[in-house]
Parts: sequence; C-alpha cells; structure tokens
Amino acid sequence: MPYLKSVTTPHIIQLAIGRPENHAPAGEEPWITAIYRKPVSAAVFCTKLGFEGDQVANRRVHGGPDKAVLCYGASNYPKWQADGLPAGPGGFGENLTIQGLDEETVCIGDVYRIGEVEAQVSQPRGPCNTLAHRWGRPDLVKVVKENHRSGWYLRILREGKIAPGDVVELVSRPHPAWNIAKTSEVNYSRNRSLEDVRELAGLPELSVNWRSDFEKKLGAMAGR
Repeated sequence: MPYLKSVTTPHIIQLAIGRPENHAPAGEEPWITAIYRKPVSAAVFCTKLGFEGDQVANRRVHGGPDKAVLCYGASNYPKWQADGLPAGPGGFGENLTIQGLDEETVCIGDVYRIGEVEAQVSQPRGPCNTLAHRWGRPDLVKVVKENHRSGWYLRILREGKIAPGDVVELVSRPHPAWNIAKTSEVNYSRNRSLEDVRELAGLPELSVNWRSDFEKKLGAMAGR
C-alpha cells in the first residue's frame, strides 16, 4: 500500500472496552468517565453503535452511529512520550489502537475491512477536557488541535466480530485529498479557505455534526 509510511501491514495491537466509572480521588467530586478502557484478548462483536459492552459517559458528545468506534495510531505514542506525555496504547481512550495507520494516512470516507466488520472513517476525534483531565494537562486540547494527533472515528457498515491482531485492510478511498490531519487543520485554523470549507461541508461521508459545523463556518465566511 503506497500511501502508508510503513511497510507494516496495518493491524490492531489493542482492542479495549470501557464503561463509565468514577475516577475521582477519594473525597473529591465524582468524575464519571469511560476513557480508561481496558484491553481484551478475545474477539468482540461490533454493532452499528459500537462494541458490545462498551459505553460512553456523555452521550451528548460521544457515541452514536457516526462515532461508533474510536481509533488511534500506535505510532503517535512514542511521539507523545518524547514530548513528555507518558501515554501508551489506550492512553487516548480509543477502542482500537492500530499499528501502521495515523492521521496522515487515514482519509475521510475510507472503508476498511477489520475482521468480519466493514467500517468507514467518519471524522477526526475532537479532543476534549476529559482527555486533558486524565493526563493532568490543561493544555492538551490545544496541543492536539495543533499537532493533529487526535485519532479518528468509524461508522459501522457491516456488523461482526473484531479481534486483537486483525488486519486493517483498505477497501475504498473516495477522498484521498482529505486525510484526518488536513480535515482537522481546516476545522481549527483561523486561516481556512472558503473553498476547503465548502468542500468539507459537502462530503457525504463526513459525520453529520462535522458537516453541520462546516456549513455554519461557510455561512459565516460567506457573510463577511
């Protein structure tokens, strides 16, 4: 696959499942989150709403068909460690930690075959305060928006089982110009172009929420 930076066949090095739990220190206000997902060793059935047994704490901003599965590139973790963040696989709350793919090599609308599942890339992961809280880094949201090591979400086109070690095989790529990093850059940059915003607002494979946000940006830019 010439679009990959590595000759390694993309594959899952960790599959993790989580449920909302209180992770606040004793005596402090409850902090309910599912970001501390735990690795599993066996195959798990994945529905159109995500892995069986996996849950989110805040359904207003997490979960749903467009954000059924969260993926993260394993190659990002050595970079974070070099930057002083002691994170490893699962550190960003992802369901699937994938070796051989990252925000530069994954594009909006990509369809991948993973085990029995076919899944489509729907949007970049939007960094949130839960991630910053986990690592005790108030600046982490800003940093992720700048370096684009965000991870990405999948929608499930065909349900089935996924297991650790499964190959992640690219089936189709309708929008090679719109990788995760570039899509995030346009979303967060103050120097975004009208042409880029218009194109992203019209991508049918992009999640409903991100298309709506780009449509609002487009309206604001057109009205200047």
